[in-house]
Amino acid sequence: MRNFLIFISLLFIAPKITVAAKLQKESKTIYISSQGGQRVNFGTKRLLETLNKVGYAINFKVVDYKGKLPKGKNAIVISTIADKVLTSLLPVSIKNLALNAGKEGFSISYDKDGTLYIVGADHSGTLYGCIDLSEKITAEGKIPTQLSITDHPEMVMRGTCIGLQKTDYLPGHDVYEYPYTPETFPWLYDKQLWIKYLDMMVDNRYNSLYLWNGHPFSSLIKLKDYPYAVEVDDATFKKNEEIFKFLTTEADKRGIWVIQMFYNIIIPKPFADKHGLKTQDRNRPIVPLIADYTRKSIAAFVEKYPNVGLMVALGEAMEGVGQDDIDWFTKTIIPGVKDGLKAAGLKIEPPIVLRAHDTDAPAVMKAALPFYKNLYTENKFNGEALTTYAPRGAWAELNRKLASIGTFNISNVHILANLEPFRYGSADFIQKSVQAMNKIYGAKGLHLYPQASYWDWPYTADKTKTRELQIDRDWIWYKEWARYAWNSERDRTGEINYWGKELATKYGTDLSNGKAILNAYEESGEIAPKLLRRYGITDGNRQTLTLGMLMTQLINPFRYGLFTLMYESEAPEGEIIIDYAEKEWKKQGHIGETPVQIAKEVVEHGKNAVTAIDKASSSVKKDTAEFRRLKNDMYCYDAMANFYAEKVKAALWVLRFKYSNDVTDLEKALPFLQKSLDYYTVLTKLTENEYLYANSMQTKQRKIPMRGVDKTFIHWKEMMPVFTKELNHFKQSIDSLKSAKTATIAKIIPYKNADVKILSNDVKSYLLEKNAAVFTDSTNQIKEITEQLVGLKGLNLSRENQIQNGTTINFSTKNAVKILVGYFNQKDNKTLLPPQLEIDASANNYGQSEIKISNALVVNGFAPVNVHAYSFPAGTHTLTLGEGACLILGFIDDKLELRIFNAGLDGRGKDIDWLFE
Repeated sequence: MRNFLIFISLLFIAPKITVAAKLQKESKTIYISSQGGQRVNFGTKRLLETLNKVGYAINFKVVDYKGKLPKGKNAIVISTIADKVLTSLLPVSIKNLALNAGKEGFSISYDKDGTLYIVGADHSGTLYGCIDLSEKITAEGKIPTQLSITDHPEMVMRGTCIGLQKTDYLPGHDVYEYPYTPETFPWLYDKQLWIKYLDMMVDNRYNSLYLWNGHPFSSLIKLKDYPYAVEVDDATFKKNEEIFKFLTTEADKRGIWVIQMFYNIIIPKPFADKHGLKTQDRNRPIVPLIADYTRKSIAAFVEKYPNVGLMVALGEAMEGVGQDDIDWFTKTIIPGVKDGLKAAGLKIEPPIVLRAHDTDAPAVMKAALPFYKNLYTENKFNGEALTTYAPRGAWAELNRKLASIGTFNISNVHILANLEPFRYGSADFIQKSVQAMNKIYGAKGLHLYPQASYWDWPYTADKTKTRELQIDRDWIWYKEWARYAWNSERDRTGEINYWGKELATKYGTDLSNGKAILNAYEESGEIAPKLLRRYGITDGNRQTLTLGMLMTQLINPFRYGLFTLMYESEAPEGEIIIDYAEKEWKKQGHIGETPVQIAKEVVEHGKNAVTAIDKASSSVKKDTAEFRRLKNDMYCYDAMANFYAEKVKAALWVLRFKYSNDVTDLEKALPFLQKSLDYYTVLTKLTENEYLYANSMQTKQRKIPMRGVDKTFIHWKEMMPVFTKELNHFKQSIDSLKSAKTATIAKIIPYKNADVKILSNDVKSYLLEKNAAVFTDSTNQIKEITEQLVGLKGLNLSRENQIQNGTTINFSTKNAVKILVGYFNQKDNKTLLPPQLEIDASANNYGQSEIKISNALVVNGFAPVNVHAYSFPAGTHTLTLGEGACLILGFIDDKLELRIFNAGLDGRGKDIDWLFE
């Protein structure tokens, strides 16, 4: 039967062989085993097609049991080491070469009699050997006469990912909740597009494809116990079955594991509605009903698709670090997988990849390894951005720990929020990044996101008549990461020549100009990483770097939830703008990479990128439309670099005013801010007719530079009025300061208490004022408090109960209200962390992600308190917060517009944001 299937598959290429034979001068005979398998068959077919193209006459022989291998210079033998038919017929020296290659490795070499052998250590190795030889034949136009190659990959897992996500939410659904339907994902059912993508993957030796979705099971399986959980109609369900089987079959031919990712704990909307539950609730404990549904869903999925792995996210939709994570993974997910294997009669464990995001992955793995072995961990390389190839600090230590616990750790190049939408192809930066994964993190896998527009797959943000595909535009992105995941220690001089030739071929130019294009990629490739790591608020995708930053975000970053880990681990040692300015004022020495240094460097990178792309421009003869867009991107990088450089210069003068109170410092800032706006005007013109948007995630999670509600502030032309207004306000502020004869202090009006009924038992209120005790079970008192909060009715809660059980407040209100919640500005296991979109996609569901008042009060024994606001409509509600101490500071009218400011009770100086807003 297997012989028959092999011959049938080769029938499809037989006509090509016959036609080619009439024209060919040299004949070759290929020998493969009747037991070779589909990966060997795929590789053999690829090699056959290549030999046809360059003019060989090909004979094809399938060797069965008791068959023989004729030898000689016209014979090509394709096999694996352990092939049941050919293993005893392979020369020992040839077998040893392949054996030493290791997993997915191969050898290509001639024997003494002239027979050419392609032998893999396994089926994937043989596949890669065939592709490798095909590439060499294509490059030389013939089979090389000297071949002695043994090769294997450095990275065990080399994968790309595709998000079954959208730029905005579906009606009635929350973040990540997207059932598989033709209306939502028409591309999912395009088989030719899948073939194109999978061929790209195998050409680049990727061996894993991750499909990201909130809860895919309700689109792919039906459960007898929960028939109402299915989220698609019967016709769509059949389409999903068909395309998933097609995808997994085609992927397996190419040596690719399909790995379905899902968030925990998310449940399908029909299931949630029937049981009166939310589809996701970060603070919900494990519910037996949900656990049973999830376990049975996983079991049914594994039984139906045994060759599909699973990727598990225990963060974001669960509270994060804690025993619940361990219990959910070991008592629900893994048992579900085992149930599915048992039902399918299988023993080979599919891979389970655990995201280390917002969970204690080492603890989870320690609990899971005793009874499930095929486990991997995955952790972000530079957060949700690309910032450095020299990671350090706590993040590097976590990755090293993940690499040492007995499982392979996979480095995830995630989202790339600071790169989109412009093209990126710095071979140098990418090679050094993969080297860092190996040497600094000890990682053995790569998980690669699209370079841009993850949320808009498969299309780019380019404004073209026909939407451009990411795999076409960003071919170099996929190729560079794959090349170095296979071997990161390639010689740099040789790599410049390699990529120079690749680019010269693509654009129809010579090697010198191909190298110039590479130089443009590499110069521009330093700009976004350096800008974010020295000026940015976060490595998360709540910031769109290419849209710019407000002045208040540069001079008061903590107001916007500065993600300090980025500076501590994902950047070289150095200083942020506010620290640099303080040291300048105090005449102290500087440490490491500074804001001024980066301002100079990015301008130089931009200038060099433009010079390099201009050099190559006149020589380009192929793909001229794409080259024009690439050239425009280089000009965009240049304008963006200058925008930031000038704005940072202005920010440093503004911060000097914070200490000097000298208006002339502000006047010195003004020309730099004007020049910054001038460069932004250039950037806006360069992008206006070239891009549909800057950021592909266009939901309320977007915060910087502006809130991205209802797909607003996604384009530079929307930001131009904002930056213009900022400049004009600054001019007015300077004029006001200069004309004021005497300082006038605006009267501070305290917030008024809203009429709210507390429904929680035994919860009493207290007036916010100095010396007020804030907890029922401790003597901690308010030492300092901003006047706006004085007189509000806070809630007296037990600190110990908050630490053990979290905070739950039931209340009713006849009018919409804001609840003011105080978060201590410290990190330990006894205080509640503030809302963070970096780890919790629901962190802005109530408008709570931003700090409203920084350093608003001080409680003895604690760090200063930052105030966040949670908005609720009229009605009966429950505020549920996680474990850890915090302060419920009171209820105010939701209509009250809170001016965001820094009360300055941390002793670090006055608030100067008013200069710009």
